[in-house]
Amino acid sequence: MKFTREIKTGILAICAIALLIFGYSFLKGQNLLENDRTFFAVYKNVEGLIPSSPVTINGLVVGQVVSIDFADNKGNLVVEFNVDNDFTFSKNSEAKVYGGGLIGGKSLAIIPKYEQGLDAKDGDTLQGRVEAGLLELVNDKLAPLQEKLEAAITDADTLLTSVNGILNVDNQNNLNSIFRDLSISVNKFKGTSIKLNNLLANNEEKLNRAFTNADEISTKLNKVSDSLSKINVKKIGQELEVVLANFKKISNDLNSGKGTAGKLLKDDKLYDNLEKTSKELELLLQDLRLNPTRYINVSVFGKKNKPYQKPTDSIN
Repeated sequence: MKFTREIKTGILAICAIALLIFGYSFLKGQNLLENDRTFFAVYKNVEGLIPSSPVTINGLVVGQVVSIDFADNKGNLVVEFNVDNDFTFSKNSEAKVYGGGLIGGKSLAIIPKYEQGLDAKDGDTLQGRVEAGLLELVNDKLAPLQEKLEAAITDADTLLTSVNGILNVDNQNNLNSIFRDLSISVNKFKGTSIKLNNLLANNEEKLNRAFTNADEISTKLNKVSDSLSKINVKKIGQELEVVLANFKKISNDLNSGKGTAGKLLKDDKLYDNLEKTSKELELLLQDLRLNPTRYINVSVFGKKNKPYQKPTDSIN
């Protein structure tokens, strides 16, 4: 069958129109050869998201943004995007706008939720959420820092103005005098420190010996403390009580005139007899000293004894 030129021209025109429609749809993010699911999400601000931006699930690209348009007269935006993957998720899943670095643009990520009986279907509207990008985070961090820096600069300028007002000629001279005196004090302190170091170095052996003696004394005191802790204080107290009781009994006996010692203290007659006996013993000893021949009479050659003579210094 032979086609005329007009038929060929018509077929070429139809093919060109079909290619034009397919290319236009592809550029808009629609693939006419695949059975895509279309979803929607509403945002107050899409932060630079554009059509043909990728749509991901857990980092895997599963579609792209088809269009962005106003949803109402309040400025809310509705984003249409398709998903060419049959991955199942709930219609309560989130469509999050994220990214936006120094070079790359924004992307759309589906944060899937898994709920049986609530599978997302073609035409459903997902909950929209915008995640702050790198530039937004930097701006959020830099804004307070900028305010603090401006306040610090203002305070520094005020401080410098006050310092300039304080540091007049007289105050500068006073400060120089203070620093000069401070330098002299530091030098004196340095000299004292050197002398102290020399003193310690020269007496290091004595100091070591003193510390050693102190350590030995501490050790001995610890031993004495241990020995004292081992003493049975209770037993000593009981024995002391017995001694005191005995002493009290002896004292009572003496006061009541019991026993020899008690009679000496209480019986005047016995005391007088002892005193008289002591006196007679003293006379006897004196007479023995003065007249030994009266008591010892030994004659070697038969001499007669001399007659007794009363001593002149005898005790009456």
